[in-house]
Amino acid sequence: MAISTGGGGQETPMSDINTTPLVDVMLVLLIIFLIAVPVAIQTIEKLRIPVFESTESKDKVENLQLTVSTTDASGRSAGEPGFEGAAREGQCRVYFNNTTPVDSQELYDQAFQRLDAIVQRAGGPEAIMDDPDAIPQVHIRGDVNAPWQCVAGAIYNVQAAGYPTIGFISNPVDPNG
Repeated sequence: MAISTGGGGQETPMSDINTTPLVDVMLVLLIIFLIAVPVAIQTIEKLRIPVFESTESKDKVENLQLTVSTTDASGRSAGEPGFEGAAREGQCRVYFNNTTPVDSQELYDQAFQRLDAIVQRAGGPEAIMDDPDAIPQVHIRGDVNAPWQCVAGAIYNVQAAGYPTIGFISNPVDPNG
């Protein structure tokens, strides 16, 4: 019977990592979490998330507010007597600053005139570019039944008018019901 001693006569350092302590530590942590998590979940009472009332932002009063909706199935717009709510098959309606209904060309013209007045009041394009917070934004509130084409058309027109930033406003759901 022969015994091999590894040949060459020179001993090299062992380069293998001993993973046994790592595995031991991980198993201990796993056991701790398996015990601690159910205990922690059972001891926490019902979590109450606070509901904050929204307040109007005062930092940028120049932001353009758009509401995108459609007519109802009978062709009536919001605010008309007998309006039954926006319908997917209705015609697009865009409300400039949430009050004035406009068509595509009027939206472009009014948005351009409004942005031009803001830029001129700030001292021109160079002056308003020095303060990026002074550049107004467009906030779009879209009806849940408004087709995407209506919202996309409004976005296209205000971007063509020169507004660089467009955001969407949603109605938060009350977590308490």
